[in-house]
Amino acid sequence: MQPSPPQPVNRFERRRAQTRQALIRGARAILAERGNAEVSIQVIAERADVGFGTFYNHFETKEALFDAAVADALEEYGQLLDAATESIDDPAETVATSVRLALRLAVSHPEITGILRFRGLQHVHSGTGLGPRALRDVEVGRASGRFRVADAQVALSVVGGAVLGLIQLGATTELDEAAGEQTAEMILRMLGVPADEAQTLATKPLPALGQ
Repeated sequence: MQPSPPQPVNRFERRRAQTRQALIRGARAILAERGNAEVSIQVIAERADVGFGTFYNHFETKEALFDAAVADALEEYGQLLDAATESIDDPAETVATSVRLALRLAVSHPEITGILRFRGLQHVHSGTGLGPRALRDVEVGRASGRFRVADAQVALSVVGGAVLGLIQLGATTELDEAAGEQTAEMILRMLGVPADEAQTLATKPLPALGQ
């Protein structure tokens, strides 16, 4: 899991950080509900329970706030997956587990999953959040010979697209864990894992998710 950022050292900085985080939480909630940023700054301020003018003490534009909100949500999602898979040494099992946990996270963390559903595609190759973590796992697997892929970035596009498609399907259709297992198995096979081993890894018991 990523280390926590340094804590503000005085009361003013703590209050400022708390207000900024309140704005980000409000924007996250709006994104998860609406899927877009088409709301007024007044609505955002009311959702965050701060004054209208306070907004501009922290963000120059709505777009800057919503970018920060997406980054915050995806970083939290990534930390949850890191914590759940930290004891797994096999990159193939890490990928399979992360894919399958997407359905559980949709239930336990619907806000984050909603943001991922609406905004995830444009952040697949982002430098923060889920993108670099998934790329790390693909590159580790390729370097060890576990995965047989020519280009890790292309592989990341395929894996990211498959996971986002599963999340989108889960938002409109009632899915059971078998859907996650099938998706994980197909992704592993695409990465070059033999079919029988891919099936075994895709059906192993899942680790617990943190809160």
